[in-house]
Amino acid sequence: MPGEAVTLQLGHYSGCVGAHWWGLQAAALRSPAEPAELRAAALLRFGRGPGGPETPAPRLVALELKGGVGSLRADGAGTEPPLTWDGPVADYRDCAPGDTGSRRGDAAGDGKGNPGAARTGAAPAGSVRLWSDYLNVHLHPKSVYVIRQYLHDGDCDSLEAFGQGERLLQDPACVEELEDRLHFYVEECDYLQGFQVLCDLHNGFSGVGAKVTELLHDEYSRKGILTWGLTPVLSAVADPQNSFYRLMNTALGIAHLSRHSSLFCPLSLSGSLGIKPEPPVTFPYIKYEPSLNYHSSAILAAALDTLTAPYRLCSSQGSMMHFADSLTFSGRKVVAAWAALPFPALPGSSLPEILSAHQQDVPWKLLSSWKEQKVSCCFAQSVVLRGICQEKPTSSCPGQPRSPLHRCESPEEVLQQFLHTQFPGAFSTAHVLQQPCDTRPPFPQFFSPLLTRRGFLLDKAQGYSSAGVESIPVLAALQSSPGLHSLLSGLCRELQAPSARRWSSSSTAGLEQDDFQEALEELKTLAQCYEMGFGADGSEDEADSD
Repeated sequence: MPGEAVTLQLGHYSGCVGAHWWGLQAAALRSPAEPAELRAAALLRFGRGPGGPETPAPRLVALELKGGVGSLRADGAGTEPPLTWDGPVADYRDCAPGDTGSRRGDAAGDGKGNPGAARTGAAPAGSVRLWSDYLNVHLHPKSVYVIRQYLHDGDCDSLEAFGQGERLLQDPACVEELEDRLHFYVEECDYLQGFQVLCDLHNGFSGVGAKVTELLHDEYSRKGILTWGLTPVLSAVADPQNSFYRLMNTALGIAHLSRHSSLFCPLSLSGSLGIKPEPPVTFPYIKYEPSLNYHSSAILAAALDTLTAPYRLCSSQGSMMHFADSLTFSGRKVVAAWAALPFPALPGSSLPEILSAHQQDVPWKLLSSWKEQKVSCCFAQSVVLRGICQEKPTSSCPGQPRSPLHRCESPEEVLQQFLHTQFPGAFSTAHVLQQPCDTRPPFPQFFSPLLTRRGFLLDKAQGYSSAGVESIPVLAALQSSPGLHSLLSGLCRELQAPSARRWSSSSTAGLEQDDFQEALEELKTLAQCYEMGFGADGSEDEADSD
């Protein structure tokens, strides 16, 4: 059986996604599926204090800047493990100008004695400032490493550039501290299957990630390294210099992170990672505020929790390395993420009926930031569907089944047949889980009133129940597809544009021109991998994009 994974969070937005992700793990422990489908021990360690009960904690190393950990102690751990936690630990107050105080919210309220305000998603805009405000699991003292040379959210002394991040991990003291924390978690694993790296792409943490993945690759060459490059929704109004920093950090990060990882996936709700921001991704049944990291990171965490299920399944023999190898052959180490949150389904419908309703177009959204196209082909994909009724897919009418989907013997066969129809010729793996994605607080309640408490569609809006939407079905996929050529080649073109030649100024923050050119060539080579071996539809799409 595949063993444990160690997770690294590099940067503040990665911490935002991670805090929601750990919340989803805690929720799964409180209401496990019967029988259990996902192994909690793949991501969590279980420790016992003196005379206390067994407490789960993430197997996590998180790098954060000074001022970015908020209410956590200096060693990164909460004051007490949440042994009897039954609601969000969050800051849901209105922030008056100049109010820098902190107040803990009620477990099922808004911190002002209003029970249910948090539960119904009434958190005022801007009230959740840091990922530690909604972190609801205990962290081990080895988890959080605060980088004190730079400030979080400061006008100066911020970690802005790729080169700055690289130099941090060239400091022997920093490397020694990181290795000590990694060894602590690795040595207690019965069988380490690999590392999950959540890394900010848009700032100097892309350079930190480059060095961290290089260290992991050199020291643990036989283990899987799955890297998720995270970017918050970008503002439409941004300083040109800052936009250029971001473009360089993103391009250099993708080149270096994919070089040393088994698999690399950019994740963002921004419509573009280039200089010019595009409108953010929208979902038909979620009304989120794109400017709030608390909102956008929750959506990405729900997708990530579903995407990573294949190497955490109790029933699976596949490891992280096998998972990566199934998607990244022929040099295509970058993959794209898609998700339907929630997956639109009527309550009580069988899986064949639900998928038959989407034969014309899969209702998922691209989470990997290029101009979205209808994907008609891909080289390989891993698809997970969770939270849908798993009744035996047989026809209710006597005689012949209504469709090929109704003739399948298992839920996985139904999904495989559906994928074969949608993406003929692609190498597809499919998993169907009964357990839905838990969306109780601290997950934000930003759902449409057209959803039931379990995330299924209603004929008409009935308003929220007192408990809101407690869970949702999710369809998520990682794809190696021709569309990645658009993302990678687009970044190259923008960096080679005349307006971008000022890269040799202070924007590089110590980056050598040869290193920059090498990374650019690496991106070009990656982009070319996605031009090979796809059909006419993909060729036409790429021709249009050029």
